[in-house]
Amino acid sequence: MSINEVSPEQFARLFHRYHAALAEENGSQDASLRRWQELPNSERECMVAAARLTLLELEVFPPKEPAEEENDRRRWFAKPGEAEWGC
Repeated sequence: MSINEVSPEQFARLFHRYHAALAEENGSQDASLRRWQELPNSERECMVAAARLTLLELEVFPPKEPAEEENDRRRWFAKPGEAEWGC
């Protein structure tokens, strides 16, 4: 299954499951560790919305290698001595 085939609801539910399992393993007593069905509807909707945005961003802007990210950041800045100063 590719990431394009995952629904935001599936992604949010699975993310919640693994987050809760890892938090329990580390001894967390957080109230967010409740089962998905026990979460308030508003909290589930918020997680699904966040998952939808995450999947959309991954689809539109696939993750880059760290070197590529650094090159993208640098392209917006002038090289030393090339900047035009003044208003």
